[in-house]
Amino acid sequence: MTAIPATMQAIDPDQPGGPEVLTLVERPVPRPAAGEVLIRVAAAGVNRPDVLQRRGNYPPPPGAPSIPGLEVAGEVVALGEGAPETLLDQRVCALLAGGGYAEYVAVSAAQCLPLPSALSDVEGAALPETLFTVWTNLFERAYATDGDTVLVHGGTSGIGTMAIMLCRLFDITIIVTAGSDAKCEAARRIGAHHAINYRTEDFVDRVREITGGRGVQAVLDMVGGDYVPRNLKCLDEDGRHVSIAVQGGATATVPLFDIMRRRLTLTGSTLRPRDSAFKGLVADELHRAVWPHVEAGRLKPLIDATFPLAAAAAAHARMEAGDHVGKIVLTID
Repeated sequence: MTAIPATMQAIDPDQPGGPEVLTLVERPVPRPAAGEVLIRVAAAGVNRPDVLQRRGNYPPPPGAPSIPGLEVAGEVVALGEGAPETLLDQRVCALLAGGGYAEYVAVSAAQCLPLPSALSDVEGAALPETLFTVWTNLFERAYATDGDTVLVHGGTSGIGTMAIMLCRLFDITIIVTAGSDAKCEAARRIGAHHAINYRTEDFVDRVREITGGRGVQAVLDMVGGDYVPRNLKCLDEDGRHVSIAVQGGATATVPLFDIMRRRLTLTGSTLRPRDSAFKGLVADELHRAVWPHVEAGRLKPLIDATFPLAAAAAAHARMEAGDHVGKIVLTID
């Protein structure tokens, strides 16, 4: 086994700012605590919460590293007390509360999933954050099931592309929104049944048209603000609305009597602050329900671009430009 160094290269800005604050620094290699594993990181996914953290708007939860990064793929090189010995030397991908933009990261063994030969390290690093998020919100909180029709905003984002692929696997009709005709076409190529350009079309009218006036059974929303009452107009009776971000505003005015009359459900969640026990339960569910598709090569994340860890600033700039389709990933030599 290769010796583990005392220090590592990482991205760990000491103050908020633009992408330029993302420069390499030297940090101690973390030691795995009880129940944790130490992963030598091969690749790390880039997600919008990383951008918010860099700007100073999304601090890590208590106990999480200040180093950004919510998902990685790599090799387990050390075990904390009580961690399964079978994980040592294994390729895994893992969901993190932070710490991914580094050469090494420690994480609860329960939050790791085995990385099959069907996936590269880059693809593995692009899976956990979006997969855990879509599964817990669209399939668990919104109870989406075969035969349903759902509306997902941000159709070409990492969340959107994962939602498209999962809905295809589980026989759910998916309608997405995107900000250009080109992105709508990209979403359809990925597998969206319908794609609506929200800049040129009223998505409420289009959803009604697509569903024959009935509406969808669930909405997965990352916009918030004035999208929420519009989303509710898209729901069928007994429909479920799940909020996972508030990019368009953290408050909304909703029609309470209409919610009562049509028995609508409004809910939402944030994944990062949840404890490792909850994340481990989700990992178990994914291993049973989704991982057979991953192992067979039927589910692979869509990769937009890769950047070396030292170019994390360029990766964030691409995400903030909004031109990406799929996931942005950092690679670690």
